[in-house]
Amino acid sequence: MSPLPADLGVWALPLAALFGLMIGSFLNVVIHRLPLMMQREWEQEARAVLEQADPAGTPPQRFDLWWPRSRCPECSREIRARENIPILSFLLLRGRCPGCAARISWQYPLVELLTAVLFTATIWHFGPTATGLVALLFTGFLIAASGIDARTTLLPDQLTLPLLWLGLAANHFGLFTDLESAVIGAMAGYLSLWLVYHGFRLLTGKEGMGYGDFKLLAAIGAWLGWQALPVVLLLASLVGAIVGIALILLRGRDRNIPIPFGPYLAAAGWLTLIWGETLLSLYLP
Repeated sequence: MSPLPADLGVWALPLAALFGLMIGSFLNVVIHRLPLMMQREWEQEARAVLEQADPAGTPPQRFDLWWPRSRCPECSREIRARENIPILSFLLLRGRCPGCAARISWQYPLVELLTAVLFTATIWHFGPTATGLVALLFTGFLIAASGIDARTTLLPDQLTLPLLWLGLAANHFGLFTDLESAVIGAMAGYLSLWLVYHGFRLLTGKEGMGYGDFKLLAAIGAWLGWQALPVVLLLASLVGAIVGIALILLRGRDRNIPIPFGPYLAAAGWLTLIWGETLLSLYLP
């Protein structure tokens, strides 16, 4: 793909970092609100099936990614615009709510910083091109899915399924691989973990992962092609095993408590996006 205007190239990395900070702030909203939106939807569907009225006797109020405005979870104080500047507001407020002095989660500045770093690295690799801009979309979806899975052990269809279709659409134009490899990658990504899941369940009687993991790997396969899947699975399994063992040894974590696999799949998918050709050359002639 041809690059964007040359005079933008000088500012590409600073603009990517700034854009990443702003998108990271929005991703924090997605990570916090999307599970709550899903829970409300499930509760409303359950009440409809059971023919029960809403608890308050009134229709549920609007709650989505855009409304109502963000509030402190402790004192319900509305967060002002100047208190919502990525990273800077957290530092100026010293990590505390100005209303009740409750601690603000480190998740917020860390997600903003992570998004800025990954966006900058993505544009550094692809350049200020159409491919680079589309890769930012892939990166943002992976960050949101990882954050939600880490907090709730859920990988919402609202993220994984659009990500899959966006990957196929991107590769219709051959941005990351050819369309045939993308379609096979989506199928192979889903079926590979589906087979592992059912094989593990037959052998142990336990469920080793959720269906959201299948869909996330299918989405990664749609973006990167079937050739990248062995590398993604190897990286994700290796990092997941190391982190899991470390949590058990250092923090005394119960080995029966499930560890979300989505963040490791997402991390492996992003690393393969950036260094995929080098990694693929290690096992493909």
